[in-house]
Parts: sequence; C-alpha cells; structure tokens
Amino acid sequence: MGRALLAQHDETSVIVYQAYHPRIGRAAASTGRFGEGWSRTRMSWIKPSFLWMMFRSGWGTKQDQEVVLAIRMKREGFDWILKEAVHSSYAAEVYGTREAWASAVRRSDVRLQWDPDHAPGGAKVERRAIQLGLRGQALAHFADEWIVGLEDISGFVAEQRRHAQEGDFARLVTPREKVYPVMDPAVARKLGLKEQEGSG
Repeated sequence: MGRALLAQHDETSVIVYQAYHPRIGRAAASTGRFGEGWSRTRMSWIKPSFLWMMFRSGWGTKQDQEVVLAIRMKREGFDWILKEAVHSSYAAEVYGTREAWASAVRRSDVRLQWDPDHAPGGAKVERRAIQLGLRGQALAHFADEWIVGLEDISGFVAEQRRHAQEGDFARLVTPREKVYPVMDPAVARKLGLKEQEGSG
C-alpha cells in the first residue's frame, strides 16, 4: 500500500490534533486536560497530520471545531494505539475474512482510517493521512495518562488560514512532520506502511 505515517515527534512524544467547540477546547487548553463538556462515551478521533486537521475543520471555521488543539502525547501511548488499532472498514489483506475483522472490531477500542490527505488549498493529494478513533479504555488512557501538553493553536491556524485562502503558499507555515517509526513489523504490516530503517 506504500503509506507513510507522518507526524511531528521527538524521542518521547508525538503531536496529534483535535478541534472542538470553544467552550471545550479553551477549557482543556487552560487546564492541560479535558474536563467539562468533553465526552468519555463517544469515540474521539486524533489526527497526526496538521493539514488533514485543517481540511477536516475548515481551518478552524466549521461549527464546533473552532478551537484547534495541538496535543502532545507520550509515544508509548501512541505506539499502543497503533498496535491495538483495527481498520474501520474490512481489509481482506489484513484480516482474511470478514468474520475475523468483525471479531477484531469487537475486541478493540481503537479504530483506524487512512484518508486522502489534502494540500493547503484543500485539493486532495496522493498521500494518505491516518486518523485514529479512541473509545472506552483507550480514550481513558489517552485523557488521563498519555497527554503531556495541550495547546490552543487557533490563533496560529487563523494566520495560516489567510495565507491558504489567498493562495500565498510561500508565506504559509505548517509544522514539520516526518516519518514516524513503527518498529514492530506486525504493526507496520497491518498499517500498510513502507519499509522503515532505523528508529527515528
């Protein structure tokens, strides 16, 4: 499948993005954790790709997605999520039978989707971007144990939105994302990732 998982990361953490209603997003950014108004009973999707988040949220203009959060989480948690993730739709090359896939879905609290990534202007690109849906215990671990920092980047998003809308891509600034190393061969095969060398 030739995919690469791109993210902003260092030796201990990785950045993922979410967008929320201002009341929820600003409260989370001010306290460093999710609290009032944030649901633990719904599936919550995290996105390592900044530009995919920008497309999904309309650069922070869609209703209930006005506050964009950059969430720094522990790599050990992100790696666990990748290991536990099950495709949200049937992939014969991974699960063999639909019955095996359905069984995996029932057992896992993590969903994964590969969606077309988008250029700053909104056009689809050949590259795919991963998003990961968390529920149940996976969501609890994310919220209570794996988050090490929450930043409201809505101001930055608004500045860059103007450049994107005007087509002034020379002035556009986006986070520097690089290939995230998935060192477990079984997980890399499940995700359909390119062969990787080194630990990154």
